[in-house]
Amino acid sequence: MPFQVHQWPEPIVDVPELAPARRKGPRPLLDVVELPPKDTAQTPKTFDLPPHQYRADGLLTVNPDGAHPIFELTRRNEALWRAKLKRASKTFDQAVREYERRYHRKPPLGFEAWWIYVEENNVQLPDEYDQIYRDLEPFWGMDPRDLQRLVAEREAHVDSYTIGKAAGSPIGFVNMTLPEDPEKRKALLSGAWGLLELLEDVQDFIPPFRAVFSPHDNPDLAIDYELKTMALEAAAARTYIDINSPPPAKEGWLAACPPHSPARRTPFDLNKPPPPQTSKTFIHDHRAAMDPCQHPAHLHQHGQFLSHNYGPNPNRVMIPYFSYCVTTLHHDISPATPIAWVDDVTPRADDPPWEDKVDERLLWRGSNTGIWHAPHTRWAAQQRIRLVADANELRGNASVLRSPASPLEPVGPPQQVRRARLNPAAMDVAFAGDRPFNCEPDTCNALRGTFEWRAWQGQKHAGRYKYVMDSDGNGWSSRFKRLITSNALVFKATVYPEWFTDRIMPWVHYVPVQLDYSDLHDALGFFRGDLNGEGAHDDMARKIATAGRVWSKTFWRKEDLTAYQFRLFLEYARVMSTDREAMSYKD
Repeated sequence: MPFQVHQWPEPIVDVPELAPARRKGPRPLLDVVELPPKDTAQTPKTFDLPPHQYRADGLLTVNPDGAHPIFELTRRNEALWRAKLKRASKTFDQAVREYERRYHRKPPLGFEAWWIYVEENNVQLPDEYDQIYRDLEPFWGMDPRDLQRLVAEREAHVDSYTIGKAAGSPIGFVNMTLPEDPEKRKALLSGAWGLLELLEDVQDFIPPFRAVFSPHDNPDLAIDYELKTMALEAAAARTYIDINSPPPAKEGWLAACPPHSPARRTPFDLNKPPPPQTSKTFIHDHRAAMDPCQHPAHLHQHGQFLSHNYGPNPNRVMIPYFSYCVTTLHHDISPATPIAWVDDVTPRADDPPWEDKVDERLLWRGSNTGIWHAPHTRWAAQQRIRLVADANELRGNASVLRSPASPLEPVGPPQQVRRARLNPAAMDVAFAGDRPFNCEPDTCNALRGTFEWRAWQGQKHAGRYKYVMDSDGNGWSSRFKRLITSNALVFKATVYPEWFTDRIMPWVHYVPVQLDYSDLHDALGFFRGDLNGEGAHDDMARKIATAGRVWSKTFWRKEDLTAYQFRLFLEYARVMSTDREAMSYKD
């Protein structure tokens, strides 16, 4: 039987003090990657060449007369990362001032206890929690009494669980509507138990709350752009919207996009996919590059969107609801999930140092998740099917940028390379297992006849590869933590911003890849060189791979997950409280 839905708890105004008192003086700032000094000899010479175009949608358009973009992107993003580390708050007072500067309000009650946890556990970048602001800010424009009622109603949603606490009690399950079958329930609650474990040491400093979670891989709540804008405007004005008077009903994915965005200006016909890009492009801002409103082709290329065709109709009201992953078209709240978290790749002997990795092909093994494969679905366009198909295509030519040895040379126009030579030499990408799944019988047979299904690789075999690919499945890729903790260089394509997106830097810690994979051969060829190995930049690849591993061990520890979730629930408890002022930090 489902748990009984309880009354919303009254907030605790007096959050207990955390002992010992916070340390005095600045906290240490870690140098997590060796960065080139600002006055390196190459820097001014590089920019003597014509610049590339940095677009607001997160892409860089290549100027053939400029240096290879990866020279510029790595140098630029190293400087951005250096600046982010340098400006990080080092004292509690600095953190409070930075919070008020960013969000135009006081921090939540319990912020000092949170800061002490950050100090005691050496959590880096203590200001970079903008994802929490993005997730919760619309709810500041809604009456907390409405929010509490909406959450209480959501607790009855099939396949959900609610965690929370009452005054003086630990955090635990307070409601669930999951299957009665013990094995199914256990599987669906695996992520929940991990969240509860993260909060064990800090739960006494979090006010009472109730938070409803989806146990599944995907987000649930599509955005109505007009409704969200109304809520944000009300939040800025310190007023509330009337949830009983929503804007006119909308339909589909495009309802989430601004009226003048490319997605709204481009005819959306799933039977007419957009043509390939005519210019070479790379990602410079990964979050912006994930947005289908700016990149409507994503709606044709990813199972998250294709599974719902033209999209679900957005709710007439925004509901506080937590999901393990979100896209920019959803308003689910994203936690710092510990699912598939690893401290390290073990045994370490199975992950040799960069110079001992002998295979320079790009590795990917995985299942055909991402969409239900059936005659009535557009499974052939989903991300994993396209990845495997493109990487194993032998017909025709691929358009690939050459890789100059120096940033002083123009990159030039792309060259045509025969796929029959390029793909076998550069790619080791295949589905794994003895058969496809997520498919109707006839479509399973079609998949089996179209693709080769290879054996799963063990860690020792995978450790031979310098380059590894990370692709979304049914939801976000939970293998990214393991991959970036290895000594390999990770290439990542995704539409899911995660809790750490503001706390990691593409081109410093990993290589971002577009969803259409149009830049994949260009990026891989820059690092490993052409078919003869000429133009390789192995030292730059090793540097990013090393920085990625160090980042994972420094910024993605269990303590970092706890710090995020601690702060998220402090903010959530406040926005849900009928006395938000009392739930704010007092100087």
